[in-house]
Amino acid sequence: MSDTPKDDPWTQGEMSSSSGSGQAESGVGSGPAESADSAEVLRERQRLAQIESMDRWIQSVLVEQRRGRRWKLFFRFAWLALLLGVAALVGYALLMAPGEERVQARHLGVVKVDGVIDSESPANAERLIEGIEAAWESPDSAAVVLHINSPGGSPVQSQRVYNAVMALRESGDKPIVAVVEDLGASGAYYMAAAADEIVAAPSSLVGSIGVIYAGFGLEGAIDDLGVERRIFTAGDNKAFLDPFSEMRPEQQAFWQEVLDTTHQQFIDAVKAGRGDRLADDPRIFSGLIWTGEQALELGLVDRLGTLDEEARKWLDEPRVEDYTPSQDAFDRLARRFGLGVAQWMGLPQASSPVRYQLP
Repeated sequence: MSDTPKDDPWTQGEMSSSSGSGQAESGVGSGPAESADSAEVLRERQRLAQIESMDRWIQSVLVEQRRGRRWKLFFRFAWLALLLGVAALVGYALLMAPGEERVQARHLGVVKVDGVIDSESPANAERLIEGIEAAWESPDSAAVVLHINSPGGSPVQSQRVYNAVMALRESGDKPIVAVVEDLGASGAYYMAAAADEIVAAPSSLVGSIGVIYAGFGLEGAIDDLGVERRIFTAGDNKAFLDPFSEMRPEQQAFWQEVLDTTHQQFIDAVKAGRGDRLADDPRIFSGLIWTGEQALELGLVDRLGTLDEEARKWLDEPRVEDYTPSQDAFDRLARRFGLGVAQWMGLPQASSPVRYQLP
């Protein structure tokens, strides 16, 4: 920015030095003129210093502006990339969601029953019934298949699916088949009992027709720790399941009656679904679980096989189509996180303490 010539005597002090040397050589005193020259040189140097300082300031401002523009561009591109990523995920979910486009050919309409049966799990009645009805109504599905791999769970959710399958079974001629993969126990077998036929692999585990409630009696532990339990109720038996309170004999008898009643509902449903195919063996309803081979002898299943074998049995060209409704990934994550936090904090759950489920 400086426009000072290289040989400027004002900046290099040549005039001053030459003036001084001339004075020394001539010996002539020039005090007032020398002071005026020195003041002029000082002012010129101050002006040049100001120009240089201004130049540095302008340069720093320009650098900051360029840096700020770079960060703005970076954040804009980052937001754009994020939006594009979300849009791609949504598009993928919409395009890949099962049930949107069906195979236009004869196939088995499959609904998957995976994991614990519960209103807050993927294997909930509302979702399963939606898939079962869609497979039933499809003109291209040769049969509806419940593909089961579950230890059971909620009695109410199991009963809802059972009732829906029984209603379809009685209203039309499309077969409904339950195929047990690794495990079809308790509430999962409750659902399967409504199907026209039950198929299991030789090593599948089937049965467990019983009811369970599990808890702890910790009243002695808090006495040993010197902890006082404070619980306020209206009703003599309101807190009879509280693990820190002693259960009286009459309360225990009452709770056993609840379990027995629920068990009898299970037994009646299995008998209604399976009919005279069941063997006359009281162990069937004792809560025992059987292999597929044993279950075949007891009439709990109709034949041994797998989903692939069923597709070949029903169709000349084996095809299966998944009718299980898709789940929203964010909703699934939020549910799992909420359940995990609630369990970790010991908060009460909405599901029933009475279970058609393996312990």
